[in-house]
Amino acid sequence: MIIKEILQRLETAINMVAKVLHKGDHFKVLAIGFKKGMLLKEHKTILPAVLTVFEGKVIYQEGDIQRVISKYESTPIPVDLIHSVVAIEDSLCLVIQG
Repeated sequence: MIIKEILQRLETAINMVAKVLHKGDHFKVLAIGFKKGMLLKEHKTILPAVLTVFEGKVIYQEGDIQRVISKYESTPIPVDLIHSVVAIEDSLCLVIQG
């Protein structure tokens, strides 16, 4: 239901849409939907994380490093490093923290 809700909200959204799928004492799983060109602005994570793309393609940027992450690919997100994500295509991603 949560992913369907994200996709419905994206139809009229001007910013990416994120929802918590599951969380516990030491972890959190987020689903994030993007339309092409949408940006998850620069931020830091306090827990180690992994970004996995399930649909589409995004650019993960960490300082001067840019990685194109395509469908079914993942990249680690280090703690306390500023990073951002921009969608090259309509995309659906999971971020697992912890």
